[in-house]
Amino acid sequence: MTFSGFNLSPRIAAGVTQLGYQEPTPIQEKAIPPIMAGRDVMGLAQTGTGKTAAFALPILQRLERGPRRRPRSLIVAPTRELAEQIHQSFVALGRQTGLRSVAIYGGVGMTQQVQALRNGVEIVVACPGRLLDHVGQGTVDLSGVEVLVLDEADRMFDMGFLPDVRRIVRAVPGRRQTLLFSATMPDDIKSLAAEVLTNPLTVQIGHAAPAETVSHALYPVPQHLKTALLKTLLPTLGQGSVLVFTRTKHRAKRVAEQLAAAGFRATALQGNLSQNKRQAALDGFREGAYQIMVATDIAARGIDVLSISHVINYDMPDTPEAYTHRIGRTGRAERTGEAYTLVTPDDDADVRAVERLLGGRLERRTLSDFDYRARPANADEFARGPRPPRPQPKRAPAASERASVASVTHQRASAAPVPAVHPLPLGHDGPGGVHRTTMPERAGNGRPTNSQARRRNPSAGSSRVQGAR
Repeated sequence: MTFSGFNLSPRIAAGVTQLGYQEPTPIQEKAIPPIMAGRDVMGLAQTGTGKTAAFALPILQRLERGPRRRPRSLIVAPTRELAEQIHQSFVALGRQTGLRSVAIYGGVGMTQQVQALRNGVEIVVACPGRLLDHVGQGTVDLSGVEVLVLDEADRMFDMGFLPDVRRIVRAVPGRRQTLLFSATMPDDIKSLAAEVLTNPLTVQIGHAAPAETVSHALYPVPQHLKTALLKTLLPTLGQGSVLVFTRTKHRAKRVAEQLAAAGFRATALQGNLSQNKRQAALDGFREGAYQIMVATDIAARGIDVLSISHVINYDMPDTPEAYTHRIGRTGRAERTGEAYTLVTPDDDADVRAVERLLGGRLERRTLSDFDYRARPANADEFARGPRPPRPQPKRAPAASERASVASVTHQRASAAPVPAVHPLPLGHDGPGGVHRTTMPERAGNGRPTNSQARRRNPSAGSSRVQGAR
């Protein structure tokens, strides 16, 4: 089958041709006809199978007819990277249709988004939090939405967005077409699907497992030698792009810094980066300025780079579903890919869960030129350092100590008379130029007051679908 079999309008077909699409992927072949017929669809397919075009093409076909300059299609995505990717797909596929699209997400100012919405758009691609900000401020009108798409619904659940998604569903008309796409189908997503879909057609491509074009291997290694092993492994992988997954933002940043210091073209993608820096890292990775990107699961949503030849799990993912999402970054569009995971004995249970998902035991590999008994200079590079000791409050002296001090004071007074010191009025200079401006603050027990203690320790964008941004 070819795309001509979908009877797309000439302007949309031209966008398909310009992108070099020739034959639809299985999810596109099965999902596009019922979506074009107006059915609610639940699409189940692993990442990298062409889900975006599966809903973008029918939406563009529908929006070519009917009113313009008002939101008629809403696509909700879990991360800004994925939202931007979907937005750019609409721009590219519908370049000749005159339809307008806007991407709405946090991490950037709202001014340009508000201006784009005021200028008029037909397609809104949004992350839940920022979309609800616009809804609350009255800067977006969802009353005319005809098609609602919930993309990567399982990831939105993992990120705690389901309450926001339900609020968004209540903000759009009840009479609408709803499409839900997910790589996995946990019980919460089944419940959400039952709430938002009406008599849906389920389109499932294979099982919720990584693509068959990806091969898998495990590299057992002690935790403290993971970075050293990674540095030894990377030069053996050729010139393809490599995506490395870590569990935390701090670790992603640290691993990328260590790889860059060792001479690798590496960058990090993690949630603490500003949107401009995140986009610069993505663009650099996509264009080849960086060969290696180190990322967290959430930050990596929306990475759409066909040239990723290897995915390396620096940290074992927590669930088989998370493994599926990670590995879906390679072996895309029927290309082959490699998935390597650095594992420790603590990962045994998670490894068995992944092996059950894949239906077989994964190959264990070692590097012949790597010293697995070595100890790096900093074996605890990712361990939290000890907390600094807390300052101990001064203890009031016991009665016996006060008596001893009084005795010593009496002896000194007998030996040498001390001149009397008279308190100065406020605003006068005392000996040594000390200027008294306030009365000393003392609580009833003779200790400094809270205010005195605080002074001592202060720490107590829119695009036409023609491509213009």
